[in-house]
Amino acid sequence: MRQDIEFQSNGDTVRGWLYTPDTGEGPFPTIIMAGGWCYVKEIVQPHYAAMFAENGFAAVLFDYRNFGDSDGERRQHIDPNLQIEDYRNAISYAETLDQVDADRIGVWGLSYSGGHSLVLAAIDSRVKCAVSQIPVVDGYLNMRLNNGTVNFRRLEKAILEARRRRFSTGEDTMVPHFTLDTENEISAWPFPEGYEVFGTFQKTVAPNYQYDATLESVDLLMSYNVKPFLPRIVNTPTLVIVAEQDDITLWEEEIGAYNAIPTAKKKLVVIDKSDHLALYSKQTLLLQCAAAATDWFLERLMPLNQSA
Repeated sequence: MRQDIEFQSNGDTVRGWLYTPDTGEGPFPTIIMAGGWCYVKEIVQPHYAAMFAENGFAAVLFDYRNFGDSDGERRQHIDPNLQIEDYRNAISYAETLDQVDADRIGVWGLSYSGGHSLVLAAIDSRVKCAVSQIPVVDGYLNMRLNNGTVNFRRLEKAILEARRRRFSTGEDTMVPHFTLDTENEISAWPFPEGYEVFGTFQKTVAPNYQYDATLESVDLLMSYNVKPFLPRIVNTPTLVIVAEQDDITLWEEEIGAYNAIPTAKKKLVVIDKSDHLALYSKQTLLLQCAAAATDWFLERLMPLNQSA
């Protein structure tokens, strides 16, 4: 069962969906979910939320402020700290719902929000379990390696020009999520194959998806690093899902992040014969990830004999 929801996050109305099981009585253990760079809630996440609900969980899935159905004046602006604050306000909202067991709340994220879920596991004691899928670990390293030396110089120059323009006019400069012409056009993530994958989402399930973000979003990404938070994940069960050969968010960095988490309550799943975008575009791999996340939440949040 799915219903529309909305809650406040620092003065902006955030909108999303609440999934609950079709059978059984609440309150249910609940998963808080949001997406990555430029995502809206319709992109792949409903598959995960539906599987969670089929297995006895509620799920809160939302659009960050400035994206999709949510309010926010600075559209398509990605501030990771504000996105993490939206997650925490989603948890506060969930705690008020009769359908939610506030003592059994988990977080799930993928790509950029895969990093957010690790930060949340470290800083918010209400999070009793976390799943981090293909997370961004070190945004600066990502941009250096993804762009290569020459294109990174061009990206840095554009970020500075955007900052000066913003200072003098108050106007944002936008940058595409992906581009087909990586030699002549900067983009946030210079992988032309992503253009088609997300274009297909826009044409089919996610008409609210837009290709652009503010260029300041990339500047903020380059100050984003989850490594200082990892030593604080001492007692929160954490699953990290990595795509083999992921050269977008760098699977070697993701495995390094997993190894830096001190808790013994952790697990690493590597999806063979895959890559970052394949986890979106190939249904069998998507379902493999969803099953791994569901099993982890069942093991850690669902008391014995209470699964659906």
